[in-house]
Amino acid sequence: MKALVTHPAFQKEIDRNSLALFLRHGYIPSPYTIYKGVRKLPPGHSLTLTSSDDNIDSAPYWSAKSFVDAKTDIDELSDDETITQLETLLRDAVHLQMVSDVPLGAFLSGGVDSSTVVALMQAQSARPIRTFSIGFSEKGYNEADYASAVARHLGTDHTELYVSPQQIAESVEALPGMYDEPFADASQIPTYLLSGLTRKHVTVSLSGDGGDELFAGYDHYQQLDRRWKMLCRVPLRVRGFGATAVNSLLASPSALRGGGQNRMLNKLRNVPGILESRSPELLSHHCLSHWKSPATLVAESWEPATVFTGEEQRPKTSDSLRRMMYLDLVTYLPDDVLTKLDRASMAVSLEARVPLLDHRVVEFAMQLPNHFKIRNQQGKWLLRQVLQRYVPKQLFDRPKAGFSAPIGTWLRGTLRPWAEELLGEPLKAKGDLFDSDVIRRKWAEHISGDRDWGNQLWNVLMFQAWHRRWL
Repeated sequence: MKALVTHPAFQKEIDRNSLALFLRHGYIPSPYTIYKGVRKLPPGHSLTLTSSDDNIDSAPYWSAKSFVDAKTDIDELSDDETITQLETLLRDAVHLQMVSDVPLGAFLSGGVDSSTVVALMQAQSARPIRTFSIGFSEKGYNEADYASAVARHLGTDHTELYVSPQQIAESVEALPGMYDEPFADASQIPTYLLSGLTRKHVTVSLSGDGGDELFAGYDHYQQLDRRWKMLCRVPLRVRGFGATAVNSLLASPSALRGGGQNRMLNKLRNVPGILESRSPELLSHHCLSHWKSPATLVAESWEPATVFTGEEQRPKTSDSLRRMMYLDLVTYLPDDVLTKLDRASMAVSLEARVPLLDHRVVEFAMQLPNHFKIRNQQGKWLLRQVLQRYVPKQLFDRPKAGFSAPIGTWLRGTLRPWAEELLGEPLKAKGDLFDSDVIRRKWAEHISGDRDWGNQLWNVLMFQAWHRRWL
């Protein structure tokens, strides 16, 4: 969109409805964009322009939904046969992505996905693969030690970087220039820094993105699936009465108290939306949203339909787990994860490749029965079995951490001056756009330590930084 914006005839008018979607998700779902009159071409679609009548038509040439609903004979295979079939597909996908006439490397976090990619690379390479990881001083977010252990076992040529406060501050100033529209996945900072480190040594890097969406790696899949099955046991009308009762409690003057009771009431604020959910998609929509009611924060806005809220876009399967995974595959993966990786890597002239998203691997994974993905309440069972053929289980068998950033902590420390400035006069100046009082109140609660509003505030801050850079 940067190319469009530079045209003198382009109207830089904010689409308030898209802004509401951005505050909910941290990204703007396809086909919407931040500008009025501009739409994204959805993934897996082609666009045809007929010059004679100026007709524009888009149609899918590959559909994820068709593979979710497709019948398969994979469940007739034994465990060993299925593991071997996936390993064969992955080896070939990785081999194809290793073809390069420039120096090649890989991101390595020490988790299942990146470790699998690196293991298959090293197994097909005559020399040590260059691997790169990033570390944090905050222990709950640091996986650098795990990455180093995997690298030592596989014999890669490993390089790591521990992020300094100065690098964080410098990165946040560079972020708005990388993105065509507001984008607020806080791991965009470490992804950018990791890409910069990697580019000093190689020109192409393989990444493990896609494993969570294909093999049920996110913890919320199991949590929301259990919650949905419990909700289905209670009639919708009864749930509606319960939601009304909780809303009445939250609206009462006696609810406005401090201390532990206030924390308990804050947890209750999620309950009405959960009780009123009519589908697995709407349950996910509510529970995974950053701002639960963004249209009340953005003046004169309403949220347009997405795959979360539009029934016609959903798969036919009644399997709630598969439906929740499909949601991430067609929304969060392309509009957040891959957008973040693409912009961060290209900002430093690094080409990032994602072998787990070879269409053959995707099609195979989407047709797998759930027991090949989740066993003993642990996701990515099948992918773990492939990795275990190359790396000892003890090096990767641990609770999922994810590639994230301690944004709440950074906003109270390193990034506080930057955030204070953006949430001051620049925010008040947009009084016709935002309810700035609500935002400032959450900022005060966050700074005091009463609540962690890091994700919600990061959305607003990334819009503010983007707006200042481009508009």
